[in-house]
Amino acid sequence: MKKLSLANFVIKVILIIGAIFSLFPFYWMIVMASRTNSEIFAIPPHFTLGSHLIENINIVFTQTNFFQAFLNTLFYAVVATTLVLFFDSLAGYTFAKMKFKGKKFLFVALLATMMIPGQINIIPQFIMMDYFGWVGSYKALIVPGMANAFGIFWIKQYCENAIPDSIIEAATIDGSGKFGTYWRIGIPILKPAMSFLAIYTFIGAWNDYTWPLIILNDETKYVISLALTRLQGLYFTNYPLVITGTLISVIPVLILFVFFSRQLMSGITDGAVKE
Repeated sequence: MKKLSLANFVIKVILIIGAIFSLFPFYWMIVMASRTNSEIFAIPPHFTLGSHLIENINIVFTQTNFFQAFLNTLFYAVVATTLVLFFDSLAGYTFAKMKFKGKKFLFVALLATMMIPGQINIIPQFIMMDYFGWVGSYKALIVPGMANAFGIFWIKQYCENAIPDSIIEAATIDGSGKFGTYWRIGIPILKPAMSFLAIYTFIGAWNDYTWPLIILNDETKYVISLALTRLQGLYFTNYPLVITGTLISVIPVLILFVFFSRQLMSGITDGAVKE
């Protein structure tokens, strides 16, 4: 019992130390957001909160069209996440539970696209968007990423282990069509996997910088990552303002993560059926 208690104590200490190291960057971000530009470069550094947080927040709101950028980013992230969840879950379910010619070849080809760096696709994608006349619009921002190989692979692997073939066969006998079976049976069982995919996709879209920088040319459509660049001068950068804007933009993502992580943990066994 003593050895077990000692082991539990050591594990708890390690977890506490790990939690401190994980949370310290967020605390340090708040500290720097509450300081002036000269104070954050002071030696020794200040580890306590300063008195300029509210002032820096007001400056960020006045020097950038932050609320418009926030709404733009929210729209982009929500629409992109919704489309990815639908198309990736549909494709993943199809690869896992449907039989058709060339399925293995198509899936291998799909996985091969994951080995191609995303930067290589930027120029072809831009040429396509320019050909369609979509440059500068949200269509060019959203459509190229409305399905991705990782999400399809993730959903396929989850489908194979979570959805028994007997349920699909029973639904077919009852007269359910392929899409109806996917929608009424597949989606409820896939909720835990889709929760993770939603978090992953939303955070990626929220933090996206390179593609919006290339494709958007109207400041009224800028996302937060682009709006924050207005805080950087040509010869001088007020880092506390940049960090303050980043801190504000991170808050919705943290709230979303907390909400979905609870849903993920509570629903991890939803729809689990043993054959």
